[in-house]
Amino acid sequence: MERIEYRPIGKIHTQFKDGTGVPRQAAGASELAGRIEIFDEYVAGLEDLEEFSHIVVVFHLHKASKPSLKAHPPWEGRRHGVFATRSPYRPNPIGLSVVRLIRIEGGNLHIAGIDMADGSPVLDIKPYVPELNPSVDIRLGWLEGKVNGMNKSKSGDR
Repeated sequence: MERIEYRPIGKIHTQFKDGTGVPRQAAGASELAGRIEIFDEYVAGLEDLEEFSHIVVVFHLHKASKPSLKAHPPWEGRRHGVFATRSPYRPNPIGLSVVRLIRIEGGNLHIAGIDMADGSPVLDIKPYVPELNPSVDIRLGWLEGKVNGMNKSKSGDR
């Protein structure tokens, strides 16, 4: 298989400098604020983004180490295949979060609902449009009945 290469369009700035204490899910961090710095050559791509309340941020989980095909979620008694979890320790450590867009100042996006470590490279940004996402007949698999409360845990919690 050929190698795939991406260039970051920006960098995330948060209070989580060493990667510890990062909320495991953005849903549990609705008031935590941060900033996305978009590199100069990509700032023109922000045009009209300020009209959206929420954005999808695709980023590299640069603090994740030791990828594994099995993951042991802290709220679960057993291991699961990594593709059936939201573990950061994946073959391709890519993060995906929906965050609230507070405002844009030049190339800086002020956001809330962060679950990212400081310095995370941003790969892409898209507007979040709920109507374009499935909302019926969703199965939660092994997470059924377990998601309440898990959005408040942080990295390092077990």
